[in-house]
Amino acid sequence: MLQNKHNLILILLSVILLCQISKAQNDISIPYSSLGVGIVNKASNGILNGMGGTSYAMQNPYYINFRNPASYASFDSLSFVADAAASIYSSNLQSNDIRQKNTYARPDYIAIGLPVTRHWRTSVGVVPFSTVGYSVTNKKSFEDIGDVTYNYSGNGGIHQLYWGNAFRICKGLSIGLNASYMFGSLYNYSNTEFEGSHFYNTHIDDSYFLDGIYLTGGLQYFFNIKTNHRIGIGAVYSNTAYIWAKEKLLVNYYEGTYNTYTTYDTAYYDNATHGNVHIPQSVGAGLSYTYKDKLTIAADVTWQNWNKYNFMGHGDSLTDAISASLGAQFIPDPLSPKFFKRMAFRIGAKYSTGDFIILNKPISEFGVSLGVGIPLTTFNTHSNINILFEYGKLGTLADDLIKQNYFRFTLNFTLQEKWYQRMKLD
Repeated sequence: MLQNKHNLILILLSVILLCQISKAQNDISIPYSSLGVGIVNKASNGILNGMGGTSYAMQNPYYINFRNPASYASFDSLSFVADAAASIYSSNLQSNDIRQKNTYARPDYIAIGLPVTRHWRTSVGVVPFSTVGYSVTNKKSFEDIGDVTYNYSGNGGIHQLYWGNAFRICKGLSIGLNASYMFGSLYNYSNTEFEGSHFYNTHIDDSYFLDGIYLTGGLQYFFNIKTNHRIGIGAVYSNTAYIWAKEKLLVNYYEGTYNTYTTYDTAYYDNATHGNVHIPQSVGAGLSYTYKDKLTIAADVTWQNWNKYNFMGHGDSLTDAISASLGAQFIPDPLSPKFFKRMAFRIGAKYSTGDFIILNKPISEFGVSLGVGIPLTTFNTHSNINILFEYGKLGTLADDLIKQNYFRFTLNFTLQEKWYQRMKLD
């Protein structure tokens, strides 16, 4: 039977409620998300994000590392693992003459992990793949027409519902595969409004609905070089995904403003276009070092050829990207009965050359993070709350481009409980 069943249900319901609240408040504002399929999620779980997002060579029975499916092999044979997180962002968008502040919240992921057989472990979860949210206004003056205002906005994103399986091949060696069902919607809106009354204004609602399959394979190998010194090697490969896409297009001609307009004419194309979205392949590798389960240092590098991206027969302002991350974790005494000695302290940094390219300039990203893990004695010594603080920069002010500075606060909960427990009779 399940141990602490009522507590488990309460926590899972609380996590789901937290994610739904965060989803309702999701309102990102990043102009670069208008490119491709939006801002692609490169994050790990709530624990590994505190280490800069390093994950390829990380393995632990008490959390779910969905970035490398081979890591599921470390799940305890009698335990159930639940892992979920939500974040609050505070961002500052800046150009050479304009500043804009924005705060929003959103769920990061929710996942569970289970043992199946002696050598087989499985995991199921929902993870965001990309997010779209932007609003841009541009005003121009023409001699024969007058002032014309162009408004561009969009929202939506793609999610991954994954099912992962890992198998232990021999001592220290494991392989795994995530099969993800990709689904989501991308909404793009544009308005063209003339200041005078001699022209009809135009509003275009161009929506895309996507779904498809995405596969990620992983490999991990761990070995000891000396007593208490452990080395981990990991590698991940994601295939080129062909996501099915369906377009719906609505065009309105109107007078006045778009909020209170009189429609002159409407053109509606339902399922006007079908096609594929090509998500390019990616390759990643990582290395980790652990001493007595107290100190862990890890590093990752990833390459993805976004230059091969294709959206229904069209490319975009994307380029091949290389990203790297480095992180460390320190636990004073993992086996100590004292609460503070079992706390985990994390630090990390990450850098990406950037997927987007504007005016021949890659839009790079840099971030640093601090994290802390707090044990929860209500359940057992392996359940905890993790808190993350991250500061990052995306973009540049050069050539009149846009730079974003952001602060991120993440709350992560991991629960590890006995899956089966034998009843004892006195």
